Formats: sequence, structure tokens, C-alpha cells
Amino acid sequence: MNSEALIHAFLLIGDGYAKSLSWAEVQTWKPADGVLWLHFLNTEPEVSTWMHNQSGLDPLVADVLMSQDSRPRTTAIHDGLLIALRGVNLNPGADPEDMVSIRLWANHERIVSTRRRSLLSVGDIVQQLETGKGPKNVADFIVAITDRIVMRMSDTVDDLEDQMGEIEEHVLAETSNSIRNDLSNLRRTTISLRRYLSPQREALSRLHTDPHELFDKMHMLRMREVSDRLLRHIEDIDEVRDRASVTHEELVSRVSEDLNKRMYVLSIVTTIFLPLGFFTGLLGINVGGIPGSDYSGAFAIFVTILIVLVTMQITFFKWRKWF
Repeated sequence: MNSEALIHAFLLIGDGYAKSLSWAEVQTWKPADGVLWLHFLNTEPEVSTWMHNQSGLDPLVADVLMSQDSRPRTTAIHDGLLIALRGVNLNPGADPEDMVSIRLWANHERIVSTRRRSLLSVGDIVQQLETGKGPKNVADFIVAITDRIVMRMSDTVDDLEDQMGEIEEHVLAETSNSIRNDLSNLRRTTISLRRYLSPQREALSRLHTDPHELFDKMHMLRMREVSDRLLRHIEDIDEVRDRASVTHEELVSRVSEDLNKRMYVLSIVTTIFLPLGFFTGLLGINVGGIPGSDYSGAFAIFVTILIVLVTMQITFFKWRKWF
């Protein structure tokens, strides 16, 4: 199997370290040698061939490991666990809400995981194994990978809260299109993250509420802590989403208020000039019999009448407290 298809192959030694294996060494592995972790790129055809024909995995497990996309879940099958999780996409140039999936099958003897796109949490586990601070057994591995996936979400959630804070600071000062666009993008991001993280919360909750034989009491406590941290992230995302909704309503209200003020001013101006336009139009028709057409002081008298009329209108508007 080529190096692109097999991303990582490690033998967990049991003291926090792991030995990197070649594919030839993987094929000679025996359960007595220790826990084997294989991490594949499931877009490679030879990985699919190995999964379905040579791995010895249940066909259902092989199908899930090779699936293009899968909903976060935790399922006990025979003596092992089938787990599908999603992590925030922290790859350069990617959108955080474009979640990256990892699927893994684990029993007492080996761990088989697959991915389509790079997940930084897996790199964290590899680094831990290289420094002797990695998982010592299968249960440690499951807790460690879920912990890193949830921990990697912290910066994204904090960044969303910071963005929301900046928008709230500027929304009272201006209502530019850029702020509305930023707010719309933020709302879309929180909705997407919430959509993907809700089933993940259920999957992690099931790990500590429905104990599997792989986990002891300490692992269950650690998994509960990871699940609680994920729940806090979801609550923070919900808070950002609610704040974004309130801010959006405030923006809409301000735009509507500004429009109403402009329409009010235009209505006042129109009301004042409507009778003036009527009289000037009436006296401007080109027919005989127009009053004052032969009197030189008629224009001054007409202007005076218009001024008096405007003054009466303004006085009436102020008396009615219309402005």
C-alpha cells in the first residue's frame, strides 16, 4: 500500500510512545505485539479493497469507514466501537464551519481510522506519541482524539465571540453594508456549526452514559469532561447566534427608523408646499379673468398671502406637535 493511502501506522507500546510501522510490518502484526493504529486516506481505491477484503472488519464497519460523509455517532458492534466525529476545519484558507470528519473502529487489539481531509487533531495525537505523552491503550486513544477535536474548537468559538463583540460595538455607530454582511456571515457560521455539533454532543454523551467494556471508570470521567466541554462550546455558539439575531433586529429597526424619519420630513414638506402649488398653479393658467392681472401690486399681495398661509400651517403643525 502506498504512502498516500496509509497515512499513519503505529504500534502503541504502552508507555505513551508508539513505534512507526511500514506496511510490510503491519501485515505481519499480531495482537500479542500490542495495539495497532492504522490511519488511512479513504479516497484511495486500494484502501477500499483492503477494508472490504483483507481487514477482517464487519462489512457494516468497512462501509462506514469508507463513506464519503457520515453523521457523528457512536455504535457498539460486537467487541468494538464504531465512532464518527467531526472537527472544525482549521486548514489554511478553509472555512471553520466546513467540518472535517474522522471515522474510527476500535476494539481491544487495534484501531482503524479514516479521513478525507486533514484533521489537525490527528496530528496532535501523532506528536504526543512521538514525545511519549500519547495514549497508552485503546480507551486512552479514543478519549485523546475526542478531547483534541473538542479542544481545537475553542479558538473558533472564541473568535466567533470576538467577532460578535466587534459588530456590537460598531452597530451603534454605523449601519453600513459591510456590517450587515459580516453579521450575516457570522449567523451563517454559527448555524452551520450548531447543526454539526448537536449530533456530536449526542455521540459523546453516549460514550459515557452507555459504558463500553473498553472504558474503565477513569476513562468514563474523562469522557464526561470532554462531553461537558463540547456542551459549553455549543452553548457559547447558541449565545453568539442569539446575540447576532438581536443585533440584526436592531439594524433592521434602525434602518426602518431612519427611513421613517426621512419619509416624515418629506411628508411635512409636501404638506406645506401642496397648497402653495395649488394656488400658484391656479393663478398660472393662461385664461382670461385672472384676478390682479392688470394691477401692479397683485404679485406682492399674492406672495404675502402665501407667506401667511405657510405661517399658519407651521403654527398648526407645532400646535399638533407634529414636529
